[in-house]
Amino acid sequence: MKVIVAGGGTGGHLFPGIALADDIMNKYPESKIMFVGTERGLEAKVIPKTGYELKFISIKGFVGKSINDKARSFYSLFKSLSECKDIINSFLPDIVFGVGGYASFPMVFAAHFKKIPTVILEQNTVPGLANKILGKFADAVAITYPETIEHFPKDKVYLTGTPIRKEILSGDRKKAQSIFNLEEGRATLLIFGGSLGARKINRAITEGLSYILSLKNRIQIIHQTGEADYNWVSTEYRNLSFKATVLPFIYDMAEAYSVADLIICRAGASTVAEITALGKASILIPYPYAAYNHQEMNARRLLSRGACEMVLDKELNGEVIAKKIMRLLDNPEARKEMELASQAFGKINAGEKIIEIGESLIRRRM
Repeated sequence: MKVIVAGGGTGGHLFPGIALADDIMNKYPESKIMFVGTERGLEAKVIPKTGYELKFISIKGFVGKSINDKARSFYSLFKSLSECKDIINSFLPDIVFGVGGYASFPMVFAAHFKKIPTVILEQNTVPGLANKILGKFADAVAITYPETIEHFPKDKVYLTGTPIRKEILSGDRKKAQSIFNLEEGRATLLIFGGSLGARKINRAITEGLSYILSLKNRIQIIHQTGEADYNWVSTEYRNLSFKATVLPFIYDMAEAYSVADLIICRAGASTVAEITALGKASILIPYPYAAYNHQEMNARRLLSRGACEMVLDKELNGEVIAKKIMRLLDNPEARKEMELASQAFGKINAGEKIIEIGESLIRRRM
């Protein structure tokens, strides 16, 4: 099977694409998979490390840009459509998957007119501009939340969930204790704000430490800060003698997840998919500037079923986050109920379902 995975830009789009590609390779080891994205997207750094082939196109973002930048975006779109046609003619894919982001648009669009089967993935409750348009052309749309159905032609929509990397499900607790210098018997908090960190979360957590001094001997913390905030966040933990492993970036995420009793993080689609697949309790802090406010929508969806706690970014401070932490750590029954509700959302076989949809489209074309 020859497959193109188009899109990226952010981890929320890219990592489901990588998870899907891994699932394809597990089922069809002889497959050839090519990623198509931009030099500015996260894919430029991540995909070369995976071993998958990567091609760049010229497309630029449109949403939230100035009039001059939008004009340049239109020019880059037409150039990218030509580039995508060349890639298709050279690679001859059996199917194209669009995983979201503006980089997915020209490839899925070009594949449609080449009569190549296309599937787009929508990980968020409310689709972005690219997927809203592509939904009219794609052969199938794989969604994560039932509410998303109303945004697409109903006869094309499949409720699959978001593909997650299988290694996330198999974290080793013993290995985690060694990697993160953890002790048995303490509750473990896992805190992160994305690959670059999140200063607002870092500030609130460090300010909140003075409110949870009573928990100091009962908890331990793994905190991904991002490079910029690593030094001062580490100092704050040391000053108050909290047991904490502070890292600019967590490479062993599966192990970090495996030992987490409570997770504090943003509400991106991939993160939410991973947390719910693992059935973890969480305090979600949606990134307020996400397109179409999709992170808040993701978090509210879980909150409505008791599957998380939520703090809006504008309401976030040390006292607020400390009260949330204390309530959940002092009430194991409430945390257990949240874990069960979270697990009910989790879909660990999303990638396999999407592959089945793709197989059906390929057979229909033959």
